[in-house]
Amino acid sequence: MAGDEGLSAKQLAEVTERDAGIVRDALHELALELGRAGRGLRIAEVAGAFRLTTNPEHAPYFEKLAYSPSRASLSQAALETLSIVAYRQPITRVEIEEIRGVKSERAIQSLVSKDLIEETGRAEAIGRPILYGTTKAFLDYFGLSGLDALPPPTALHADDMLEEQTQTLFDQLDKRQLTIDEIQVFEENKQNG
Repeated sequence: MAGDEGLSAKQLAEVTERDAGIVRDALHELALELGRAGRGLRIAEVAGAFRLTTNPEHAPYFEKLAYSPSRASLSQAALETLSIVAYRQPITRVEIEEIRGVKSERAIQSLVSKDLIEETGRAEAIGRPILYGTTKAFLDYFGLSGLDALPPPTALHADDMLEEQTQTLFDQLDKRQLTIDEIQVFEENKQNG
């Protein structure tokens, strides 16, 4: 409830109607108890204020949680936008919208928040629009060694190309989620038609 600032012993004493010294002692005791028990939370004293924070030893798990995009959270619009950025980067929002034929601001915001695309610079045009490109997390997520590992789009009409690029990303995502045995069956079925 206190946010990033935390609460001072004096503030906590006012809320609990206890002496500030007693509150400070109780906080230190609770901090020691949480540390001994190896809990996921800890009490940190920073600049005279007490904060309830996560245990730094658990940071890798929280990072995975925060930066692991899931297929369920990517809408069709986001996947279309992601495929356009992947194949046409660096690209502006306006260029993406021209290709898709619809507004793409929300999809772009979603992809930026999931760390799949990022601002790569500014275009040399009126208003200096933001240029977008894919991130390392994009490569990791789709299991690509680099952008040159993206499957080449087939020679299609412009309208069909977007659908093909989006389907290619779906295929990559599906392959990533299959087990090794399922991938072998998938590849055999694909070769047999």
